[in-house]
Amino acid sequence: MVEIGVEALWQSTGLANFTWGQALMMGVGGILIYLAVVKKFEPLLLVPIGFGAILSNIPLAGIGGSEGLLGYIYQVGIETGVFPLLIFMGVGALTDFGALIARPSTLFLGAAAQFGIFVTLLGALALNFIPGFDFTLADASAIAIIGGADGPTAIFLASRLSPDLLGAIAVAAYSYMALVPIIQPPIMRLLTTEKERNVVMQQMRHVNKLEKILFPFAVLFLCLIFLPSAAPLIGMLTFGNLLRECGVVERLSHAAQNEIINIVTIFLGLAVGSKLSADKFLAIETLGILALGAFAFCVGTAAGLLMGKVMHRVSGGKVNPLIGAAGVSAVPMAARVVNKVGLESNHHNFLLMHAMGPNVAGVIGSAVAAGVLLAIVGG
Repeated sequence: MVEIGVEALWQSTGLANFTWGQALMMGVGGILIYLAVVKKFEPLLLVPIGFGAILSNIPLAGIGGSEGLLGYIYQVGIETGVFPLLIFMGVGALTDFGALIARPSTLFLGAAAQFGIFVTLLGALALNFIPGFDFTLADASAIAIIGGADGPTAIFLASRLSPDLLGAIAVAAYSYMALVPIIQPPIMRLLTTEKERNVVMQQMRHVNKLEKILFPFAVLFLCLIFLPSAAPLIGMLTFGNLLRECGVVERLSHAAQNEIINIVTIFLGLAVGSKLSADKFLAIETLGILALGAFAFCVGTAAGLLMGKVMHRVSGGKVNPLIGAAGVSAVPMAARVVNKVGLESNHHNFLLMHAMGPNVAGVIGSAVAAGVLLAIVGG
């Protein structure tokens, strides 16, 4: 009897039920937290994602399961698509669209950076020739959006086109967003010359308040006419920006920029981390999605840079092609990386505000690409 009791007690411990996969994924969670705390790589994302990964791999606890805390958060906020839309509202409230308004030509840089999305769609379909992969067109479309480096958009599209792959897509999208400072600089240095990186851009014109108020309405109107399927994302982005620019709802703007987006970021990060459990993550399809996500991100960065080089030539050398790398949607991370690489070549070369134009254009571009895929594939 005593032996039975001891055996039952042993089987109820975590040590008796621990697997190598759980240990591995806990290690991955620890690495993400290390990158956030020590390397300062997007701590707002990586700390909750990393800790969520550790929680979801505790044996027998079931925290990340369908009836666990993180499982409930995932169902309420990510499966429904609510969290991405609230994040978009916060991004709109936090972002000054003035750089894009002052230099509308940077829209081309944001558009070019979305090229990685459509290349990766073909890549996902090509993986079907490898045993173990069986991606439908809807699956491939959801995977491809990772190339826009926009986590909320990736979650929104995957929740509608490929719910079964949503966890892996969310993890890949947010992981690569956080690793922008590692992934982008080598590509930027490879595709640009020292002379091009040294280009100092002229100060942009002043954008008045009326222009900033009218801009979100103009963007929403174009979305309404040409691509209603992107209206949820574009609508929340422009609404958040209107709160910022109209000047009469400071309390609402402050809430969107702080309390709301902070709370949603905590829950979203934990929910994404819950999908790093060993039983869900260590699968061949997930590894394929991670590989495709890295490929998509690199192609998007390269396409933006190449369009930047075209604009450099067309403008007679007045545009620094580095700002093309900010055409991906990681706001404002990609713009900061552009500024850092520019300063490495020229200590007087401040590109942050110039890079914010294509960065904002990239947010709009990824939402438009998601709307296109949703309209064609989802329809």
